[in-house]
Amino acid sequence: MTSVLMVLSAADHWTLNDGSSHPTGVWAEELVEPHRQFRDAGFEITLATPGAVPPTFDPNSLSAAGAGGDDKVGELTDYLASISSALAAPVALSAVTAADFDVVFYPGGHGPMEDLAVDAESGKIMADALASGNPLAVLCHAPAALLAAVDTDGMWPFAGYRMTGFSNEEERLSGLAEKAPWLVEDRLVELGADYSSGDAFQPHSVIDRNLYTGQNPASSGELATAVIAAAAGK
Repeated sequence: MTSVLMVLSAADHWTLNDGSSHPTGVWAEELVEPHRQFRDAGFEITLATPGAVPPTFDPNSLSAAGAGGDDKVGELTDYLASISSALAAPVALSAVTAADFDVVFYPGGHGPMEDLAVDAESGKIMADALASGNPLAVLCHAPAALLAAVDTDGMWPFAGYRMTGFSNEEERLSGLAEKAPWLVEDRLVELGADYSSGDAFQPHSVIDRNLYTGQNPASSGELATAVIAAAAGK
């Protein structure tokens, strides 16, 4: 059975550049849609967070405006309820290694910008997953977590990789760019990523070797589909 580690932020806020806290966490669709696809494909799914803290879901991701309508909110809420026991008892990142899984997948939301971007245990999981050759998938704001990764030489292992993530334009259109202490796109480019983006809030995924990245929540389904195909190919 194919095993997948889904690494979730444990943050419930994002500290803005004025020191205020913006309520956030995991973006619901970015967990639900991949989790549903992995479950339907027969994957064994493990959820992990820093410190084994149950994840918080960004309240906007479960609002009609953020999710895309009341029907979508109902679907997301129902699915999260169906996996509530797993969400309530995630594994600690310190207790898992990339070598134990066939796939590593990071959903986004602004939460990773608060905790996973500076989490050494998460960074090691990412570096090890990349080195393993198995699929490493990172979605929306979760590429922030790539910042914490270093290779055995102390270098950033993702330099030169083609990738995407939540764009500066999307952050601006969301009304948070000016309040952000830093932006995902900017940091990836500064570190040497070959960053690209598609149209704002439209599906866009990039695959480079075993790194799979999706730009935004709308990319959740196609990114999961690509990962499942890759796992089947291996």
